[in-house]
Amino acid sequence: MTQPSSPSAVANAHGALHIVPTEQEIRRVFTGLVIVLALGAIDQSIVATALPRIVSDLGGMTHLSWVVTAYVLASTATMPLYGKLSDQYGRKPLVYIAILLFLLGSMLSGAAHSLLELIVFRAIQGVGAGGLLPLAQIIIGDMVPPTQRGRRQGVIAAVFAFCSVVGPVLGGVITDLLSWHWIFYVNLPVGAVALVMIGRSLRQYTPLHARRIDYLGSALMTVSTVALLLVLTLGGSEWPWDSVPVAGLAAFAIVTGIAFVRHVRNEPEPVLPLDLFHNRLFVIACTVLALTFMGLLGASLFFPLFFQLVMGVSPARSGLLTGPLMLGIAASSLVNGRVLMRSGRYKPAQVAGLALATLAFATLAWSAATAQGLIIIEPSMLALGLGLGLVMPNMTIAVQNALSPIHRGVGTATLAFFRSLGGLVGVAGSGAILAWQLRRLNGGHAPAAAVLGEGGASSGGVLSAQAQGAALMMYRHAISTTFLVGTCIVACAFLVILLLPELPLRDHHHVPAPAAD
Repeated sequence: MTQPSSPSAVANAHGALHIVPTEQEIRRVFTGLVIVLALGAIDQSIVATALPRIVSDLGGMTHLSWVVTAYVLASTATMPLYGKLSDQYGRKPLVYIAILLFLLGSMLSGAAHSLLELIVFRAIQGVGAGGLLPLAQIIIGDMVPPTQRGRRQGVIAAVFAFCSVVGPVLGGVITDLLSWHWIFYVNLPVGAVALVMIGRSLRQYTPLHARRIDYLGSALMTVSTVALLLVLTLGGSEWPWDSVPVAGLAAFAIVTGIAFVRHVRNEPEPVLPLDLFHNRLFVIACTVLALTFMGLLGASLFFPLFFQLVMGVSPARSGLLTGPLMLGIAASSLVNGRVLMRSGRYKPAQVAGLALATLAFATLAWSAATAQGLIIIEPSMLALGLGLGLVMPNMTIAVQNALSPIHRGVGTATLAFFRSLGGLVGVAGSGAILAWQLRRLNGGHAPAAAVLGEGGASSGGVLSAQAQGAALMMYRHAISTTFLVGTCIVACAFLVILLLPELPLRDHHHVPAPAAD
C-alpha cells in the first residue's frame, strides 16, 4: 500500500476521525522510537558490566543485584498500565511521560552517592522504561496498517537483539574511559534528541472513550504483579523457596490478584478489561510468547556459564560465542517483515519458527550432554535465533490486527507484559533446576563454581584432575538439563501456536478484524 504524500482523514469504527500520516511522518516518528527503544534495551545489559566498579565506589555488595532487579521489576509491572492510559489519554502524553521518567531516572542514577539511592533511582528509570516497548508497538499499530507493519516490527526485534550484544561491550568501554556514572548520563542527550523528533512528528489522536482512570484496579494490579515478581526474583536466591517471606509474598500476590479480578468484573472502565481474555487469538498469543521467553531466557542465561565452566573459554570469548543467537534473531526479524508484507499471512512463519527453535534447542541440549564441540553448538544457536525471530514480531501484528482500536493499547502492552513475565519465570525456574541438579549429583551439596578456576576446564592446580573431571561432569549434566527443560517449554509453545487463528490482515487502520472468539 502506498502512503499518501499528505495527511488524509478517515472515520474509524467508532466514528472519530483518524488522520492517516504521510510516509515522511512515519519515518521521523519511527526513527525517534527506535532511538528510545535502543536506550531502553541497552540499559538492561550495559549496567551488568559496570557492577564491579559500582560496588567498588558505593559498597553494598550483598544488595548489588537489586541495581538490575529494581529496574526489571518496575518496567515489567507498569507495562499494562501504560497501554490502558494510552487508550484513554492518547499515545503522545504517555510517550512523553515514559521518556522523561526514563531520562530522570538516568540522571539521578548517574548522580547516586550510595547503593540505596542507585536502587531507588533505577526503579524510577524502570518505571519509564516500562512504557518504551509497548508504546512504540502501539504507535506503529496506530500509524501503519497491519499489512505494512511487519517490516517495522521486525526492526524493533532486531534492535533489541543487537543491543543485547552491544550493551555489555559498550558498558565496559564507557566505564573504562570515563566512569560508571556515564553509562547513565549518556542517555540524556540521545534521549532528548528522540524526544524532540517524536514531539514534532507524532500527532495526538482523539481518545476513543472517556477519560476515566481505574485507580483501585491500577493499585491492585501493580501490587499483585510486584509481589509475584518479588517471589520469582528473591525465591531461591535471597530466601529459600519454602521460607516464610517467600510464602507470605506468594499469598499476598494471590489475595490481591483475586481482589483485582473481582474488581475489574464490576468496573465499567477497568485498567485491564477481562474482555481481552475472551478473544481466543489474544489468549493464545500471550501463552505462546510467555512460553517462548520462559524457555529462551531460562536456558540462555546459562550459555556463558556453560562456555566458561565446562568448555573452558574466557569470559570475553564466551560473550562472543553467544552472539549467533542474537544475530539469528536480528536477521530473521528483518527478513520476516518483508516476507509478511508479500504473503499477508503471519501464522506459517510462526509455526516454522517455533519448529526450528524446538529442533535447535534439542540439539543444544544433546550437544551439552554429550560434550560436542563448537562446530555443532554455534550453528544450533544461530538456528535457535532464526526460529525465534520469526515468532516475536508477527505475534504483535496478529494481536493488534485482532483487537478493536479501543483495546489496541492495553492489548499490546499486556502482550509485552506476559512476554516479560514468562522470561522472569524462566530465569527463576532454570536457576532452581540447576541448583537442584547440582545438589542431587553432589550428594546434597552443590559444588562451588570457583573449584574449576577462572578458565573452567582449562584451569589447573585447584583440584586434582579426577576431582576436576567429576565437577565438570556435574556442571555439564546440570546445565544440559536446563537446556532440555527449555526445549520442552518451547515445544509446548509450538503445540499451542497450532491453535492460533489466522485472521486476514487489514490494509487500512480504522476497521477492526473479525473477532477471534
